[in-house]
Amino acid sequence: MSSKSLEDSATHFDKLARKNVRLKSLLQKYKQSHHLQHALLQLSEQASTVAELTLLYPAIHNILQDYIPSKNFFVVLHNPVYDNLELSYFADEKDGLSVPLKYEQYFKEGLTGYVFKQGKTSYFTKQQTELAVEQGLLKCFGTPAEHWVGVPVYRDKSIIGVMVAQSYEKDLSYSEQQIELLEVMSLYLATAIERVKKRELLESEVKIRTRALTQSNQALNEEIQQRKKALERQQILFKISELATLSENLDDVYKHVHEIIKTITYADNLYIALYDEQTHWLSFPYCVDEYNDTGRPRPFAKGFSELVLSSEECQVIDIDKANNLIKLGVVERPVDVPAERTATSWLGAPLKTSQGVIGLIVCQAYNNKHEFTQDDCELITFVSHQIANVIQTHLANQELKLNHQKLENRVAEKTKELRQANLHLQMQIEERKKIEQQLYHDAHHDSLTSLPNRSLFLTQLEKTLQHYQRYPEQQFAVLFIDLDKFKDINDHLGHQAGDQFLIGVAESFSHCIREHDLLARLGGDEFVVLLTHLTEQQQAQDVAKRIIEIMRKPFCMKGQCIQSGASIGITYSKPSYKHTDEIIRDADAAMYYAKNAGRNRFECFHPLLNASNVQHDADNMHHLDDLPMHFRSAEIITLDEQTRAESLLEAFGEHPVLGSTSFEVLKKFATDRVQHFEVELNLLKQAFSLVSDSKKEKVLFPCSGLVLERINFQALCKLLKAHDANRMCLLFNEQEIRYASAVQIENLKNLVAQGFSIGLNEFAKDCCELNLLTEFQFDYLLLSSTFSKRVLQQENYHLQLQGVLAITKLQNIQVIAKVPSIFNYRTLLDKHGLSLFIGKQHALAPFEHEAPSAQFITS
Repeated sequence: MSSKSLEDSATHFDKLARKNVRLKSLLQKYKQSHHLQHALLQLSEQASTVAELTLLYPAIHNILQDYIPSKNFFVVLHNPVYDNLELSYFADEKDGLSVPLKYEQYFKEGLTGYVFKQGKTSYFTKQQTELAVEQGLLKCFGTPAEHWVGVPVYRDKSIIGVMVAQSYEKDLSYSEQQIELLEVMSLYLATAIERVKKRELLESEVKIRTRALTQSNQALNEEIQQRKKALERQQILFKISELATLSENLDDVYKHVHEIIKTITYADNLYIALYDEQTHWLSFPYCVDEYNDTGRPRPFAKGFSELVLSSEECQVIDIDKANNLIKLGVVERPVDVPAERTATSWLGAPLKTSQGVIGLIVCQAYNNKHEFTQDDCELITFVSHQIANVIQTHLANQELKLNHQKLENRVAEKTKELRQANLHLQMQIEERKKIEQQLYHDAHHDSLTSLPNRSLFLTQLEKTLQHYQRYPEQQFAVLFIDLDKFKDINDHLGHQAGDQFLIGVAESFSHCIREHDLLARLGGDEFVVLLTHLTEQQQAQDVAKRIIEIMRKPFCMKGQCIQSGASIGITYSKPSYKHTDEIIRDADAAMYYAKNAGRNRFECFHPLLNASNVQHDADNMHHLDDLPMHFRSAEIITLDEQTRAESLLEAFGEHPVLGSTSFEVLKKFATDRVQHFEVELNLLKQAFSLVSDSKKEKVLFPCSGLVLERINFQALCKLLKAHDANRMCLLFNEQEIRYASAVQIENLKNLVAQGFSIGLNEFAKDCCELNLLTEFQFDYLLLSSTFSKRVLQQENYHLQLQGVLAITKLQNIQVIAKVPSIFNYRTLLDKHGLSLFIGKQHALAPFEHEAPSAQFITS
């Protein structure tokens, strides 16, 4: 090769290298732009859903961790009142929250304060931080970070805080793109802070108002304190009154009263005196005195005690008043009593009862140890009334004891007579109780079946509805049951046979429900069931299936057998229910729909059943060919969100009452079977058109068993042969296949023989019949969401799932689970052996079709 050729090759390689470098640069910018846009979208979503700023910080932190090293992240805001940087959010691997709180100027004098003063983004390595500390630009608090980034937070043109991310690992540094992401985040943070500032202004105004209210209420608080003291004193008096009333031993009452009085006033010296009007003597049943504790009785004279008894009023006597009373001759005192044993303050109150004054209670003080006041007088007066009542009661009790002894002898003589009379009366009372119980039972139960009647059922339903309104999470359901062909039993076998049939049905129904559920007979051949404490709606349907299965057995009597059945309507609890008659109405409507749809089946209440009172309008709403239709597609995905080559395509209709509703629901309300088949065939044609434009290898499309009937099957085969049917799998509902006719089963096998792909939809929703998996050559099996949930709840469903997986593996059938789009939920099912799931639905683009009655729109 010549030198010129080598030079040309070198030049060419240099151009390619420069071009490669530029492409890498552009790719890096695109990734950064993509990351930034994704982060902003996440932040915008959080800002629109998070109601408080304290919840926004963790959301920003979680977003940042996906793009930058931000395990250590905090936000500080400036407080203009104290000129401090205050912590709003803090997360750190090494330093806990107590570290920044320990230092008063942790943020203001550190790296955060430096960024706040500079007003621009700063990036420090550990070495740069140490250098800045040595230069005196800032101080270092806590554990030094290997990489530290601080971004100022601005509102308008003023800085209001700093947002910081730091890393303790040398390898985890921050690029320019990551710092740019932090700066953009700070712009959105400032907008959220503005809302907080407005609330702070409002709180400041509230504080001003509160301060004014505090000053105005200060006087009121003082008054309350005074009343509180008065109440406490009154409670003490009540305690004395209660003690005096309940105690049986009078001596104990005196002692307890003395102890309680000592806690509220001076009562080291206290005595209680009783006055006998017949003998005119004073006795002292209780006396405690530091100079005289004997309390000897004495005749009525002219002392302080006699003054209280004569005036029948409380007396407070000090030395001056005592001398004045002596001068006036009202009181006479012994002359041989030493001065130190003469009371310097004396307090006495009369013991009053309804029969008069029976004595007095006295407190006295020596050597000026205490000075009694009017408050003490009020207290002792109240206590004296309580003691007087106790003494009067005690005396009366003594008299009652004597009378009681006399009566005991008379009672003993009458006891034998009363025992016989009492025994007879007791027998009459027991008989009356039984009659009352029987009357109550008869009033609330059906006389034939002994089940609760309409009255008791409505009462219990009202209580259940009220409980549900307080606790909406505790669901309930009502089943309205009407027996099929009951009139035939009465007509052919007689009314006695009809009664026996109702009794047997009631007993059979009671075995289908739990102990806390309620079964009642409304009348005739109508029964109702109230199911409470439901965790899912499927439980009510399971009860209905058990009842229907029981009613499949013929009723035989007198050599004749008549096949009956049960049409059941189900309605579930919902917030819109305000009265019990609404619940009964909806359950009854669902029952009539089940009866009109073929009997011996159940139907759940649907708003269409009460959508219109005008029959013409109701019929129009059930015309499927008048409803705008559209498709929704869902990817088949794995646990790690990887899409498969298959997808699920479902049809939806825009109903005037229900809105956008699945065709699987709408077809139940079709006006006739011909219309149903024409609409379904038209949808299948349009599905083929969508499949031809799709990049998926296989599209799963639900079909009803109607297409397998004899008059429709040829049209179906003609349509399948006219299109690329290899990319289409027809899904049939497991319940329809289970109850399919012989012609439908033969045509389903014929589809397989012609090379068309079929699948089984909503498998194991009611029961798990494994023989269906071996009877037909299915390519796909879609497990119902009900079965998937029960696999995680009950052990026996896990065992059923293992049987399903074993058979499908032998039959080479792909198993797909219908579950909520929750990662933890799918992870648990993956541990049970399920690996394919239905992804989120999305609407397809509008599709034009020659038939205006089935146009396609997005939802």
